[in-house]
Amino acid sequence: MTDHLSKPCTAFEGNRILSSGPLIEVALAVKNASEEKRATEPLLVFDDATGRAMDFDLRGTKADIIARLVQSSVAASNQPKVPQSVAESTTDTIETAPRGRGRPKLGVIAREVTLLPRHWEWLAAQNGGASVVLRRLIDEARKAGGSEQKIRAAREAAYHFMSAMAGNLPHFEEAIRALFAGDREAFIERIADWPEDISRYATKLAYGDAALSP
Repeated sequence: MTDHLSKPCTAFEGNRILSSGPLIEVALAVKNASEEKRATEPLLVFDDATGRAMDFDLRGTKADIIARLVQSSVAASNQPKVPQSVAESTTDTIETAPRGRGRPKLGVIAREVTLLPRHWEWLAAQNGGASVVLRRLIDEARKAGGSEQKIRAAREAAYHFMSAMAGNLPHFEEAIRALFAGDREAFIERIADWPEDISRYATKLAYGDAALSP
């Protein structure tokens, strides 16, 4: 199963979760619901990673739907890959080149760094030398930045879902403000009166918890 077919997503029938899991399974569950119940409630599918609504063609048989999903998956996998950065290419070249005597090469690229005297003084007082300290500081900043990026992406996913499903529910605007303010307690309080599955899924998108079991 390709990444596209196994993409985690969640289907709603009205305000209730119909199915949650890999895209191909959820798509078939939506197909069954549309045939058996004649869709008395709106059927919407959301990407668990982005919170955005997903569209796919439910016409024909289940085999037709699977074939279309496979086709779209193959098309997505055939998209050209992003080329390596110059730094990555340089590192690969260095690491695969034959090694001579002396200190092994680690893919380090030498470039000029301009700092004020007080910065050099501080670096000189640290253990390991300026290069080691700078690399450590950069790695720490990258880790911190990655966490912030994940938090931002989670909030945006919850916002997209809430805008689609909860725009007319009470305290919507207050819940959005609490979401982007990072006030989890206020967020939970504002959505407490919403339909249970909507509030649980919004919480899952925003904070990564609240197990989903239709």
